[in-house]
Amino acid sequence: MSAAYQWYRMADDSEKTADVTRSLSTLGRVLFGLGLALQASEDFRDPEGQIEYAESAGVPMPELAAPFASGMMLVSGLLLAAWRLPRLATGAVVTFLAVVTTTMHDFWNEEGDASGERLAFFGNLAMFGAALVFLREAYR
Repeated sequence: MSAAYQWYRMADDSEKTADVTRSLSTLGRVLFGLGLALQASEDFRDPEGQIEYAESAGVPMPELAAPFASGMMLVSGLLLAAWRLPRLATGAVVTFLAVVTTTMHDFWNEEGDASGERLAFFGNLAMFGAALVFLREAYR
């Protein structure tokens, strides 16, 4: 009999529940952080396109802001996945999403088909919610 199986048989339900909860939280955090990092890394495949997109949204100094934002998300996502500097990492993600969601994906101001911006807005809104949950965890 393995040690893990013996522990499982001896552990009470609260220990088992806590262990499963920790495992799920860790898996969610790693997936969320890596997802953010991989999404940000895509921005570096077409930096000119990201700069043009930021410029079209009226972002000041887009040639600096776009690469900085992508780099910040790449690093923050990796830090969040590894749970290193969690307050800084989750704070950066929350700040980024709070600003970008409403300024870059303001579908309500689009003329014509705004389905892409609407989809990006709601995707960012979901990520913002997840980031707030992990920010709370970082301050526990």
